[in-house]
Amino acid sequence: MDVRTIDEDELIPWTAAVGVGFLRVPDDSKENREKRLAHWRERADLARTRGAFDGDRCVGTFRSFATGLTVPGGAIVPVSAITNVTVSPTHRRRGLLTEMMRLDLADAAARGEMLAILIAAEYRIYGRFGFGVATEYQKFTLDMLRTDFAPDAPVEEGGRIELVTPEEVAELGPPLHEEFRGLRAGAIGRTALWWGNYTGLNPSPANPAPPRFHAIYRDPSGKVAGLVSYRTDDRWDEFVPKVTLTVDSLMALTPAAEFALWRFCASVDYVEKIEAADRSPDELLPMLLTDARAITTQTRRDFVWTRILDAPAAFSARTYGARDRLVVEVSDDLGYAAGRFAIDGALDGGTCVPTGEPAELALDVATLGALYLGSGSPVRLAVAGRISELSPGAAERAEALLRTPREPWCPDWF
Repeated sequence: MDVRTIDEDELIPWTAAVGVGFLRVPDDSKENREKRLAHWRERADLARTRGAFDGDRCVGTFRSFATGLTVPGGAIVPVSAITNVTVSPTHRRRGLLTEMMRLDLADAAARGEMLAILIAAEYRIYGRFGFGVATEYQKFTLDMLRTDFAPDAPVEEGGRIELVTPEEVAELGPPLHEEFRGLRAGAIGRTALWWGNYTGLNPSPANPAPPRFHAIYRDPSGKVAGLVSYRTDDRWDEFVPKVTLTVDSLMALTPAAEFALWRFCASVDYVEKIEAADRSPDELLPMLLTDARAITTQTRRDFVWTRILDAPAAFSARTYGARDRLVVEVSDDLGYAAGRFAIDGALDGGTCVPTGEPAELALDVATLGALYLGSGSPVRLAVAGRISELSPGAAERAEALLRTPREPWCPDWF
């Protein structure tokens, strides 16, 4: 077996192996091959794209890309985003994933990327590599026949909604998202290629975006403060409309912009229900309704997993919920975050440095990653045995120090 970074001549067998890993029957037609080549030439950094080869046959795939991750306080730190991880069913249990992960994490640490992040297709795989669940998402349905919007929901006089074209989204969306991501821990960057696929102006051959409507919210000054993208079905019962509107993306800079966009979606003619996926676990929408029971949550699941590679740099980059000093002992089988660290936290910043002082909490690197963005409860984790409390009250102090008022949230798959 040979695990290596690939060259351009190996993109076709590599993409075929990705398809096999994700249970997609390969289409080896000339037209499809050309589309795949064009797609991956634009998107893949070959120096970060690995394949596992059995002779000439690609039987495993692994890719990462550089992006920024927003952490509590609004700083954006460099991370390695891992994706396209597969091993063909003929070659499982041979250590191929372990080898590809080992090489990629070593490269990420050498580049100075503080963390690695991924979205896990299978829950039980990535904990053994030091990843912990750092953000969650929810999917819900809003039944508009059961409720209305609360009269005291935030409204800005002079704010307005405008339907916009995909071309306008490609122009207005990126600067809006850059401002939005600074407001929410867990958000990652969106590239020009991301916007091209999302708007349909430069679609991905493997996963093209469906046709969508787009609307922006302008605040009273005229500034774009929100964007929603949605699609609808066309369901009728005799002459009675029973249309479902699906919100694919809704981001807003203020509660007033968020409320205006939800209210707009609910006021579209014929709409009976609104479905929304990939939403924040602490969505504001239930508090904007006269009857919060009109929302039914279909699922709430783990989403972004994080793996700390440089604990002092990562924990020095974020802010904290209390002024305190906490000494933690971290175990890490791969060594990147192993050690004893003193976290000095404050509302306007903090530091994290190696120390020889007695530890007050002991935990593994996966649990450390689960706490990094402000989600997760040190108290509950201590009760469950995931954290060892070496000093009385240390878990409660960690709760006050590390938790954030809003849940971290990443709206984007990668």
